Amino acid sequence: MTEMVFGATPARAGDPILPRWWRTLDKWALACVIGLFAIGLLLGLAASVPLAEKNNLPRFYYVQRQMVFGGLGLVVMLVVSMLSPRQIRRIGVLGFAVSFLLIVALPFIGTDFGKGATRWLSLGFVSLQPSEFLKPGFVALCAWFMAASQEVGGPPGKLISFGALVTVVLFLAAQPDFGQASLVLFSWLVMYFVAGAPMILLLAVAGMALMGGVFAYGASEHFARRINGFLQPEVDPRTQIGYATNAIQEGGFFGVGVGEGSVKWSLPDAHTDFIIAVAAEEYGFIMVMAIITLYGLIVSRSLLRMMKERDAFARIAGTGLACAFGVQALINMGVAVRLLPAKGMTLPFVSYGGSSVIASGIAMGMLLALTRTRPQGEFAEILRRRH
Repeated sequence: MTEMVFGATPARAGDPILPRWWRTLDKWALACVIGLFAIGLLLGLAASVPLAEKNNLPRFYYVQRQMVFGGLGLVVMLVVSMLSPRQIRRIGVLGFAVSFLLIVALPFIGTDFGKGATRWLSLGFVSLQPSEFLKPGFVALCAWFMAASQEVGGPPGKLISFGALVTVVLFLAAQPDFGQASLVLFSWLVMYFVAGAPMILLLAVAGMALMGGVFAYGASEHFARRINGFLQPEVDPRTQIGYATNAIQEGGFFGVGVGEGSVKWSLPDAHTDFIIAVAAEEYGFIMVMAIITLYGLIVSRSLLRMMKERDAFARIAGTGLACAFGVQALINMGVAVRLLPAKGMTLPFVSYGGSSVIASGIAMGMLLALTRTRPQGEFAEILRRRH
């Protein structure tokens, strides 16, 4: 408890791996992640039952699957959190390469499961969404390039990372998956800012993204339909947004009671994209604020630790991972309350989904590894190493 209050102590040379890992880990962030996963299981007990009955499956079939996927995701998170920044960079780049190849192959071997976007690979017993695994790898790759560009005589890493960004965004938009494309763009902008990019360049990229959105609106019926639905002054109560909005209003401060909510019987995605509506209806504003607080603690603690980090790769990658994690949660909840257009994006560690929870475990493991307390050395020593 003392270490959780006053912070972890730096690793000492010769320490065994597990004691050193535990001493240097951000235990509050780890506790918040476990709390989010526990809340996800609690909500899944209510949200996934209607879907299970509709598919003639046992009532808690999807909860049991989530426990398996979530357990695997947490194990992966803990293992990855023990790695060094150099190892994080290596597995991130490798993961990006594999995920990107799968995304390139999606038009030929992928499926849309009737949702209008070819985002998944069906393996029979389970489906895989490569874009979920692409995000942490993309962050590691671009952080590596940007950090290398800060070295004396280093490569034009920022320009190379921009090329990687454009390539990834184009392939994601082709699925179409504009939500993940927007999240990738946002994480790159954050990392580019941390790496020391001029503000004019950030504004130029943001302007290009806006122009891309206008083009997508005219070229993609899928994208235009979601934007038009968002811009309508009145919400159709028979749509997913309509059901979610009504459920949030009905929940009030304390909710209608455990298991008493009705939105889970109307929303086909109640256990995934709109699980926050189930939380708001059955547990009320209290539960929603608890979820928001957990996400806020993870992001804020990670960013505070990154402010003290002197290793360029760790600082850039950690900031990108933390911001991408927080913004994904923000987008999911923003869609449910109609602050944002529908995106089809999960709530990390809370929504049902094997790809989502395992990929979130990888990303959070990388973030926990990069935010571990390490001896930073003196600035003079770092400058001497660069020269």
